[in-house]
Amino acid sequence: MKKALVTGITGQDGSYLAGLLLTKGYEVYGLTRRTSTQNYERLNGIVDKIKLVSADLIDQHSLTQLVKDIQPDEVYNLAAQSFVKTSWDQPVLTGEVTALGVTRMLEAIRFAKPDTKFYQASSSEMFGKVQENPQKESTPFYPRSPYGVAKVYGHWITVNYRESYNIFACSGILFNHESPRRGLEFVTRKISNAVARIKLGKQDKIQLGNLDSKRDWGYAKDYVEAMWLMLQQDEPKDYVIGTGETHSVREFLEKAFAVVGINEWEQYVQALHPDYVRPAEVDLLIADASKAKQELGWSPKTSFEQLVKLMVEADLDYESKR
Repeated sequence: MKKALVTGITGQDGSYLAGLLLTKGYEVYGLTRRTSTQNYERLNGIVDKIKLVSADLIDQHSLTQLVKDIQPDEVYNLAAQSFVKTSWDQPVLTGEVTALGVTRMLEAIRFAKPDTKFYQASSSEMFGKVQENPQKESTPFYPRSPYGVAKVYGHWITVNYRESYNIFACSGILFNHESPRRGLEFVTRKISNAVARIKLGKQDKIQLGNLDSKRDWGYAKDYVEAMWLMLQQDEPKDYVIGTGETHSVREFLEKAFAVVGINEWEQYVQALHPDYVRPAEVDLLIADASKAKQELGWSPKTSFEQLVKLMVEADLDYESKR
């Protein structure tokens, strides 16, 4: 039985990945930080099948001891301070966790079990002010937030350990991937939840930033399969993962409101709200995932319209029971 250690297991990606690994017969360990309150809501139905262990990405000793104790075959590093807006308010913390946390985990592997296969969650935010369209593995990075900058560090330190210490280390450059398990602070889930609440008469308006920002949005459950596939290859490489389609926030709103039968949606939306306008905007992201399709045999299964529909319907169900 293979053993996998997943950091960020209580998050969107971690919970879907844990479910996938369990179906493939893995013994799954989930790294959690010691906090006064633990939220395992996303792990409903599988939490009793996972071994939850305590450590912290800002504490080197805890990570090294953990890898030494578990001796994992695979480590998936999904934990991060992952909210772009917060990275401007807490840039140093973002760097400590999202950047240096990667180095600490790689050091733990190097000292405690150097044959462990390592997956790093890189991000399309690294492309930021894009230098070419669409973006592929060789596209130069130009991050536009402290989060994006930290992810660039995490990406390159993964490459560095692969080349310097011969560690099987991969980065998945995942474009935006959403689901009903997405945090409410992220724009897609904020929209799907608000649309459900507006339909149910619980909310009047939704406040948003730039409606013309365009993203390559996919379904998180599809994307965690790509993470697993990367670590099953004969040699470690980095891969862009995305749909190859781009849609604006405005389109997401239109599709979301259409799910509940509201066509005149503009009256419910306050755009360019000062609280949600970024100091430096990322205007357009679109993936060229042809390498992943050719080498991993991976392609997205869920369309943009299907994604929006399943998120809104999940939030209608969620809000109607509250």
